[in-house]
Amino acid sequence: MTFHYPTCRIFFLLILILLSPLDLTVNAQEGVLEGIELDVLYYEGLQKVAMETADIYPSIKKELERIIGWKVDFKPGVVLVGDINQFKMMSGNDLTVAYALPDRNIIVIDYSRIKTDPFDLGSILKHELCHLLLHDGIESERLPRWLDEGIAQWVSGGLADIVVEKRQVLTRAVLQNRIIKLKYLNEAFPDEEGMMALAYAESKDFIEYMIRLKGIEAILSILRSLSAGDDIDNAVMKTFSLSLDEMERDWHKSLEKKATWTSVVINNLYEALFFLAAVALIIGFYRVWRRKREYGAGDEDNEGQQGANRKEDREEGKEDREEGKE
Repeated sequence: MTFHYPTCRIFFLLILILLSPLDLTVNAQEGVLEGIELDVLYYEGLQKVAMETADIYPSIKKELERIIGWKVDFKPGVVLVGDINQFKMMSGNDLTVAYALPDRNIIVIDYSRIKTDPFDLGSILKHELCHLLLHDGIESERLPRWLDEGIAQWVSGGLADIVVEKRQVLTRAVLQNRIIKLKYLNEAFPDEEGMMALAYAESKDFIEYMIRLKGIEAILSILRSLSAGDDIDNAVMKTFSLSLDEMERDWHKSLEKKATWTSVVINNLYEALFFLAAVALIIGFYRVWRRKREYGAGDEDNEGQQGANRKEDREEGKEDREEGKE
């Protein structure tokens, strides 16, 4: 998630950092890790996490450069916050677990929440570093929010940087005809939790749709066009020979088709489960019956053999008695 703060708010944020419970201006060795590629400012108790961040950063940077094809030629700063309330005050958002300040090359992470599934430090760091890289190569007014967030999710394995329920959110929106048009996601995402989750889901899915059509090169082509000064409409037209509106309509059709099949499965889920349970019950009954039958047949064979043995013993005994009389 990227944040574009006015200068006064950025200044206030930096004052918060400098006047935190750790007096970083005095205890610099305790609160800051300075490296060649990365600086990490950490709050109390997060020194090991800061060291981990510095350790994994080079590989994350290298991987991101390989995917996007651009060099990270700036030195970012990462702020690790361990107190959720302090982070919420800094971010101004209850759902956010991390955010980027592109004009300052700063990443702020709420470590208290990224320790839980599905988040992890590496993926969050890659997500936010992607925001910084995109804004470093493209002027902010030419970079739509949906493209920025969609690509950041894509490079980080589908991971968003907010805490919301995302399962089936896009499918439900399609079935209920609640899809948000991309033009309304150019500048910012909605604040309401459900709509924000939908905005993230749409951004991610539209990027994946374009990749399915023409591969990763399509995304890279759009980024190069934007970096060269094109707006998003011209960049899409150059890459797909279709307008963005046409692309969006085709994407909606694909969503509707996929959602229809999904709804069929969901609507018939109970019937399918009942049928499978009935089949499993019949199979189980048959197996029990077969085992009992085999066991019963075995008992009959054993009884018949035992009877034959007893008869043979009696005959042998009778012969012995007759020999004794003689």
